[in-house]
Amino acid sequence: MKLALLLSYNLRSVLQRWRTSLLAVFGIGLVVGVLGWLFAMSSGLRETLKSTGIPQNAIVVQKGSNSELTSGLGNDAASLIEVDARVLRGPDGRPLASPEMVVVASLKRRSDGAPINVLVRGVTSRAFTVRHAIEIAEGRNFRPGLGEIVVGRRLIDQFDGVDIGDTITLQRRPWTVVGIFTAGGSGFESEIWGDADLMRQAFNRTGGWQSLTLRLKDPAALPAFTEELSKDPRFQLEMKEEQSYYEAQAGGTGTALLYLGYFVTVILGVGAAFGVINTMYGIVGARTREIGTLRALGFSRLSILLGVLIESVALALIGGVLGVLFTLPFEGYTAATAGASFSQLSFAFRITPRGIAAGMLVALVLGVIGGLLPAIRAARIPVTAALREA
Repeated sequence: MKLALLLSYNLRSVLQRWRTSLLAVFGIGLVVGVLGWLFAMSSGLRETLKSTGIPQNAIVVQKGSNSELTSGLGNDAASLIEVDARVLRGPDGRPLASPEMVVVASLKRRSDGAPINVLVRGVTSRAFTVRHAIEIAEGRNFRPGLGEIVVGRRLIDQFDGVDIGDTITLQRRPWTVVGIFTAGGSGFESEIWGDADLMRQAFNRTGGWQSLTLRLKDPAALPAFTEELSKDPRFQLEMKEEQSYYEAQAGGTGTALLYLGYFVTVILGVGAAFGVINTMYGIVGARTREIGTLRALGFSRLSILLGVLIESVALALIGGVLGVLFTLPFEGYTAATAGASFSQLSFAFRITPRGIAAGMLVALVLGVIGGLLPAIRAARIPVTAALREA
């Protein structure tokens, strides 16, 4: 009963001294907001790359390559691998396999005209079946043998010359944009696709491919298939689950964003913690008489300590909620970064339960740290001295 009364008193004092309390609330809200913003960026990047693949697909690349751009496999190798019995076949009896050429090209960014690298992928008609969720949203698909291309949805607002009907120059050859495609929000939406045979001729890549994507009959066969391919003396290739392969492309950038988030959180958190400490010391100092009265009424030192500490935590959690609310409008916000293939990759911010939980945990920790010393001071105030001061 006493504890409930004390908590009610402490929480009401937050509202009575709202000007002082706001300093602590906004400081912690800033920390949580910045952390949540960086978490949303990192989560969005990883989600975009993860959605680029599906567990039923495997991708074959050159052993030791860190992206498709630095990979290479010969025509003969691709032909041998795609006819393996473990590769699923379509209704027409042909293997669901997509050999692809991957290069980069420079486009002018719409905002400032700066040249930015964009991934160009030469594909066969099989790519639209093997790859996940590829759909022509506007216009039509390119026709094989013609200088036509389709562009990913996320390139439209960022670059000049990629609207339907526009012509861009790749390898001194004009290519006409005939369609815009979506890919379920994956990294493919930041690419340009065209006919593989024509593009391989234009880029002088007729001797091979950069990658080979396969739809497996049974995803459980992947480990054995991978081991068999890696031990084959005819090839220097490796096979990986498509989803895991693209998710790993976020490795350096995604991790860097998280570390940046932790670093910024520590720096801002120290300042916020001192702000809470100063605020709580001020509150305790202004309530010396009230604390003495509570002690005279029979409240223990421990109950006084808990009351002040809970008040500090309450302020911190309010700040945490404000920080979370600050990040919510960024859900779906589109940003871009350089991917592992040295080209621009667009992605959308993602507010996740994990990011929200991390922000609220930081707020809770700051509330405890900021309120502990003032709470100890409040608990040590002698009853006689407090009443005499009044």
